[in-house]
Amino acid sequence: MQGTLNEIDIRSILQLIELGQRTGELLVEAYGSNAHSALSEVSLQSISPHSLAREGSDRRPGPFWLVFFLNGRIAYAADSESSLSRLQDHLRRYKVNTALNNLELSAIATTNAPEYGYLWALLEKHILTPAQGRSIIESMVRETLFDLLSLHQGNFVFEVSPALEPQLTTLEIPSLVTKIMKQVQEWKQLHPHIQSPQQCPLITDVPQLQAALPENIFRLLNRWLNGKTSLRQLSRYLNRDILTVARAIYPYVKQGSVQLLSETSDDPPDLRGRWQLTKATQAPRVVCIDDDLAIGKMVECILQAKGYEVTSIQNPLEALSRVFQLQPDLIVCDLAMAKLDGYEICGMLRQSTAFRQTPIIMLTGKDGFIDRVRARMVGSTDYLTKPFGENELLMLLEKYIGLGASAIANPNAEVLNQ
Repeated sequence: MQGTLNEIDIRSILQLIELGQRTGELLVEAYGSNAHSALSEVSLQSISPHSLAREGSDRRPGPFWLVFFLNGRIAYAADSESSLSRLQDHLRRYKVNTALNNLELSAIATTNAPEYGYLWALLEKHILTPAQGRSIIESMVRETLFDLLSLHQGNFVFEVSPALEPQLTTLEIPSLVTKIMKQVQEWKQLHPHIQSPQQCPLITDVPQLQAALPENIFRLLNRWLNGKTSLRQLSRYLNRDILTVARAIYPYVKQGSVQLLSETSDDPPDLRGRWQLTKATQAPRVVCIDDDLAIGKMVECILQAKGYEVTSIQNPLEALSRVFQLQPDLIVCDLAMAKLDGYEICGMLRQSTAFRQTPIIMLTGKDGFIDRVRARMVGSTDYLTKPFGENELLMLLEKYIGLGASAIANPNAEVLNQ
């Protein structure tokens, strides 16, 4: 089952899965060009001009979600936050959010759900109790359904597949959908004062707010309403649904003592300044992993001409050890390789603290909606669709690691060549 949300809405898709008692995965991706308008209530990701230039605005992916089902019930749900920040937010309420820092990924984790694997590792080490684990999964499912039931434009695919193992809990669809649909309708009534769960509240009139609230409540709000903590994060910390949190601060937003700042971009930090500081001694280092020799050579030629240090690796089985030796600043990796695919390589690299923040660009096929979503689930930073051109590749590298040595040495060269 696949299509667009213009043809069938999320609620109907969930009803079909529930009635058919299906086991598998539902992948949903918002349209890139309409991600903000379609998700005015749940705008999760800003879209950069570079992104739109790489692939027509109608095809650029926006936020995405992945829901796992067992016999028509929901077992787990994941979203665009492919880092562990979402899980860390939920762990904060149990005061164990730092437990992930040195934690090894559980052996039971699947390629599509590394966050789920980390959650199981916490359970296996008795850092979390089963009841706490179930509570976290239920919270994740609820916030995912809130986003999906607010979405009107996007692509979806449901794939029948083996169940996510092992299951800690499963949730009934009809009662959840009924409750969350009501929340979505009530959320709309908070507009235009509150528009997105990713907005960050900031106290702008301390005396007014302090006079209006009991001292203990004011101290709590003064701690979190700092312009850096989003409404969604607050709901996770407090173990409350997003509507309850939004309603609580709505009167103060309306009267002006609290201001909501726009959500922050999911883009990684701009590292270009680092390269400008080290340009005299070091060129950005790139590794390209692709069993197609022609692709590897093409990437080498393009990047070496711009002053990048490039290593091309054809054998994916050797790639992991070579990457640890080379310590690249960015990795380009093909998804479809015979001996070891890009999902596995990306997932393994993200398990290492040395490569948790390294930009990983995945090379996907022409119609790679599912490829793109799965690649992002295992931690890829961005993607290129084959066939790609020189400008597309260079824009991505400039975005994530800055200019190559030759471009930095002669910053006017690009302008003169145009």
